[in-house]
Amino acid sequence: MRTCVLGILLVTFCSILAAQQTSAPQTPAPQTPTQQTMDMSAVVQLEKAGVSDTVIIGMINASPCNFDTSTNGIIAFKNAGVDDAVVIAIINRMNSLAHPRPPYIASSPVALDDPDDPMSPHEAGVYLMTGSPGVKQTMIFIDRVGESSMKVSNLAGAAFSFGTAKMKLKAEIPGPHAQTRTTDARPVFYMYFPDISSFAAFGGPGIVTSPNQFSLLKVEEQKNDRETVVASAGITGASIGADEKKSVPFTTDRVHPRMYKITPSADLKPGEYAFIAVIQGVTPETPPTTVVYDFGVDAKPQ
Repeated sequence: MRTCVLGILLVTFCSILAAQQTSAPQTPAPQTPTQQTMDMSAVVQLEKAGVSDTVIIGMINASPCNFDTSTNGIIAFKNAGVDDAVVIAIINRMNSLAHPRPPYIASSPVALDDPDDPMSPHEAGVYLMTGSPGVKQTMIFIDRVGESSMKVSNLAGAAFSFGTAKMKLKAEIPGPHAQTRTTDARPVFYMYFPDISSFAAFGGPGIVTSPNQFSLLKVEEQKNDRETVVASAGITGASIGADEKKSVPFTTDRVHPRMYKITPSADLKPGEYAFIAVIQGVTPETPPTTVVYDFGVDAKPQ
């Protein structure tokens, strides 16, 4: 009798427990949002909504992409009013997806991802090498200067001389001093360029692909900014390029495909300097773009 009662109680308990488990609310598993594929329509919508180029480029680099980067595709972007910086980012993104960059193989026994080893993978741009040879050296990424404003000088002189005196177009760099600085009179730089071989036929004039497109200039220090001549025009015509009097010669050594070592040919005096490239737009109607990487040289403490 006692065994029968215990059996009935056990069955009843199990039934109640099963019912509670069945009726308990189930927490749904979190759903992973589907990442939007960036295409031409998405970019055009973002441009029309007033989203900045920086945000659009960030979305392009972080999302799956489906863009037509043929000549007709690029022309379609320009007809839709997409900015040059976004078009270049699209070209670079599609090329990186089609041709993943192989890792550099360091010849010295250092970590492959050592950010201070020039042979390790680096983001495209300009880097300053600091420290003395034989000791631990550091590579400093030089941020590209934001969109430089342009100023025309000697406009009155050109007008009164009927064009025999040249007008000068100057690039104004914000701030009186560069943030990146060195006490090395002959600093070493490394330049890394994106692989755009698949787009060489179209992308050449609108993209910096070589250190030979840069001039190293000593820029004039003003109260609130720095400036240098990037173009001039007169009755005999116009020319795009740096002021030769302010130009500093440098040597270029190709270390690796798309990687170059840059060294000034002579010691730099203390002051403000910049690597500047003036490049044509993606289309003939697009105005030139000034690419600026600035740095300063300070006197060594005595």
